[in-house]
Amino acid sequence: MSSYVAANVKTLCFLTLLFIVSCNIIWKIEGGTEVHQWLLEAVLAKKLLNLVLWLQTMILRQRVIVHTQKPGIGVAGKNGIYSNNGVHELLECPVCTNLMYPPIHQCPNGHTLCSNCKTRVHNCCPTCRYDLGNIRCLALEKIAESLELPCRYQDLGCHDIFPYYSKLKHEQHCRFRPYNCPYAGLICMMAVHSTTVMSNQIRTEVENATWMLTVFNCFGRQFCLHFEAFQLGMALVYMAFLRFMGDDDEAKKFSYSLEVGANGRRLIWQGVPRSIRDSHRKVRDSQDGLIIQRNLALYFSGGDRQELKLRITGRIWKEE
Repeated sequence: MSSYVAANVKTLCFLTLLFIVSCNIIWKIEGGTEVHQWLLEAVLAKKLLNLVLWLQTMILRQRVIVHTQKPGIGVAGKNGIYSNNGVHELLECPVCTNLMYPPIHQCPNGHTLCSNCKTRVHNCCPTCRYDLGNIRCLALEKIAESLELPCRYQDLGCHDIFPYYSKLKHEQHCRFRPYNCPYAGLICMMAVHSTTVMSNQIRTEVENATWMLTVFNCFGRQFCLHFEAFQLGMALVYMAFLRFMGDDDEAKKFSYSLEVGANGRRLIWQGVPRSIRDSHRKVRDSQDGLIIQRNLALYFSGGDRQELKLRITGRIWKEE
């Protein structure tokens, strides 16, 4: 602890003693009634609480400043303190390791954790095993208001700095956040998969498949062609649709068409690719794509109409 904070501890002790002496003197002057004594004790309790909160805030602020002064750890932000490692040590939940947001809870020994994890640990401090109760760490919440942090997707290209309480909202919509991989449904950092087709011409064969995916690379961007069977009401249908590997505002700059048919008959769909940000299920349930009834799909397949065999063609173009 710095000499500055140590001096504040001495000040707190001195003020506490001064309040006690003052209360006793006033109590005697006022005649020592129980009402006066109760009022003085209430005032004293409130003053002590404010002093303790102020001192705790000073200690935490001093710890942040010390961290930001270490080489290579942090610099001063435009509107407050900007720190990397120091902030994580103070505001990182020891259970889930995420940054904590109000209400921030603490145990009687001062160990903190986030509100979500308070329930997960059954109201027992994971550090010292004491009961947590309902103690808020108001000082730490106040410190967080003065902090500025980089976006968690800084390594992916987002270089903006945000106030602590605005950072989480930004990250939920940051255009640099990773996409869900259309193959595995997991976070995938790969821009191009090995099955990518380098063309703006869509051409794929479907043989007895209930789910297929093909990635096309054109205009320097990636598009995912989905084909799957699903139940629409009481009927089994097939659906093909295109998703764009990017945000919705970029997806609207492109259009595509899909076509399937045989025996002199054709079904044609034209639309705008959906952003990969929209989940696969959301696009499918909106029926925003080429839908083929099973009976018609088997008719297009030819032969004895027992096996599915379709050829889907189309193209992708950029709107001027």
